[in-house]
This record gives sequence, structure tokens and C-alpha cells, in this order.
Amino acid sequence: MSEENIPIHDEIVYCLGAATQVLKCGPWRDLHKTSNEAPPKLLFFIITGNPGVVGFYRTFIQSLYCGFKGKYPVWAISHAGHCSPPTGMDLTDEHDHQIDDVFGLNGQIEHKLFFLKQSVPADIKLVLIGHSIGCYIILEMMKRSPELKVLKSILLFPTIERMAESPQGKLVTPWLCNLRYVVYMPLYLLSFLPEFMKTFLVKLALHGLKSVDEPLLVAALNLFNIECAANGMYLGSQEMVKVVERDNATIKQHLNKLIIYYGATDRWCPVQYYEDIKKDFPKGNIWLCNKGYRHAFVLDSSKEVASLVVTWMSELSSSKKYL
Repeated sequence: MSEENIPIHDEIVYCLGAATQVLKCGPWRDLHKTSNEAPPKLLFFIITGNPGVVGFYRTFIQSLYCGFKGKYPVWAISHAGHCSPPTGMDLTDEHDHQIDDVFGLNGQIEHKLFFLKQSVPADIKLVLIGHSIGCYIILEMMKRSPELKVLKSILLFPTIERMAESPQGKLVTPWLCNLRYVVYMPLYLLSFLPEFMKTFLVKLALHGLKSVDEPLLVAALNLFNIECAANGMYLGSQEMVKVVERDNATIKQHLNKLIIYYGATDRWCPVQYYEDIKKDFPKGNIWLCNKGYRHAFVLDSSKEVASLVVTWMSELSSSKKYL
């Protein structure tokens, strides 16, 4: 099965009143509908980092689906309001179900729970995969909705504590919390550039990568949408304020379901954070990357990280029949 030839169903829907992009890999596009196919018993569900542009995860999704031989659907969801809706569709819909501050951190958590409730039958088991702030969201989902049938939660490069104190957090917190409005005007002006100029700027920004493929370019162009960019920065400002103490109670309660993977050069969750959590949970499935993958692994290491996930789950299935 060639990863590049695996089709992905791409849709933008309203969820809690906010435009939401969902990528689905696999034949089961609507798990509630009956068909001649046997429904899947397991769904891999990916929650992004910030910005929550799900297009960045396209290769990761395809690689996971391919790694599991097409047995299980793999879905990924954007954050509320982080995708550019098509012409004729607004970023919000006042007639849809709504929640106060859906673009904030609490709203994004409820957004994912609502989507699962609306789109996935309650008896389907879940493997939750979070990246960056998506890891914090997953821990909150497990805490708030214990009825979810979660087999495993895989937390990749997790920002689950002391974000503002991290090396990167110290750098961006003043901008996100106090000065982000200064950035809005330049972004607004950039949004009027022709597409070829936007593409040139994206390639310039990503010039350090070995290659910049088409899906990566398309995803990055979402960041020229002033509303999407503003929602991402707003979420980031709340992350700096609210992601402070690690939720040890939830981690302890679900430790046997967690796999946590830290980066060795990650400025959002430095090695000290890995050492601290490893000391507190020595029996946990907690690992430090020795392969040099960056925090934003979706830029250049999607296939490699997907291979790690497949290996972890395959090892578990051989001993506990997870898959």
C-alpha cells in the first residue's frame, strides 16, 4: 500500500458553531451509517497542536493508516476556527450548537468531546493521539468524559505543564498575552497578497526543510487568514496562562493507557520536564526521543513518528490483543 496514493476525505463542518476541518483516512467516512462493510472496532483520532491546521497532519494520517494495513480508520480534527472555510461558508454559524468562547482552551476541549459524541458511536474504541497542546486536551477529555472507550492515548511532544516557563514560552508569552494585536495589522495586509507571493513567503519561511510538499504548502496558507491566525494566537495566550501544573491525578488514574514521548531538543517541553515526570511516574510508558525529531514533527518527520506509533501499538497488541 503506497502512502502517497491513499485517499483522504476532507470536509469542513460546523462543530459547536465553529468551522472545523476534519480529515478521514479509511473507508468508514461516517461511522454512524450502516453499509455492507463491517463497522470498525477501533478509531485512531488525532488532535493537533497550535496552530490547529489539520492539513499539516495529512502525511502523518496516511502513514498511520498505511502502517496498520488499512485495518482502522484514522481521523484528525482541526481546532475550532483554525481552518479557512470555503467561499460561502462563514467561520462561525449562529444557528449551530454553540458554547461560550469556543476558540479558547476550554472551548477547544469541549469542541473535541462534542465532535466525538456527534460523529462516533459510543461503542467504538479509541486510540487518541495528541500533539503539543493536543496532549493537554486529551488528558482533559479523559478526565471530563470517563465514558469514552479509550484504549490508549499517545502524547507526542506534550505541552501539559509550565508552558510559560519553558524556553519558548518565555520568548512568546509577552507577545501572545500583551502584544498579539500588534501582529494583526501586518497579517491583515499580507492576506491581500496574490497566491504566488504567499507561496513564496511560505517556502522562504520553511527553507530549512529538505523539501516542502504541496499539502504542507496548502496547510501553511491557512495562516494568511487573519481570523484563523488570530484564533491561534488567542488560544496560545490562554495556553500560557492556564497550562501551569501537570495534572498528576489524571495521569496516575490513566497511566496504563498513556504513552508519552518527549523531544530531546524541545523548547516547549524541555528535557527537565521529561526527567521530572519520569521521576514521578517511573513505571509509566514515558520516553525521550533519541532521533532528533523537532517539536513540530509534522514539518519533516511525519512518516518516522507514525512508524513509532505503529511499533508501540503493535508491541501492545502482541501481548494484550489491543488491535
